[in-house]
Amino acid sequence: MVQVRMTVNGRDVSGEVEGRTLLVTFLRETLGMTGTHVGCDTAQCGACVVHVDGASVKSCNMLALEAEGAKVSTIEGQANADGSLNAIQQAFQDHHGLQCGFCTPGMVMSAAALLKENPKPSEAEIRHYLEGNICRCTGYHNIVKAIMAASGQDVAMAAE
Repeated sequence: MVQVRMTVNGRDVSGEVEGRTLLVTFLRETLGMTGTHVGCDTAQCGACVVHVDGASVKSCNMLALEAEGAKVSTIEGQANADGSLNAIQQAFQDHHGLQCGFCTPGMVMSAAALLKENPKPSEAEIRHYLEGNICRCTGYHNIVKAIMAASGQDVAMAAE
């Protein structure tokens, strides 16, 4: 067992892990932060996306020890300071960008990374950026609309 320390959603945390412990497992099982989902365990679906030092990563494909000393942001840290939904979360709700909700944390985290890189992405850029995230329910149309809305763009721009 090895001690690992990191900052998660602005809070310093630590815990003992085996060298093979995945970041997603540390977040969910050690810290009790179950908003980050485990979908495929093979870095294919994107349900486990978090930000590590500002970069979007699939936490099922990263060891907890690799995040030693890092700043990690999860879906639990996305809300506004008063607990209300942030612009991306609100847009997902307003534009029905979720159905079963399983992929939603990863989609929101990916959308946040995209909008940080490109504040006004086109529909094609959004679709390309989300290629690493799988949604089995929505067909992506409303997810794209939600991301466009969160970026302040007219959702009518998204093709019907």
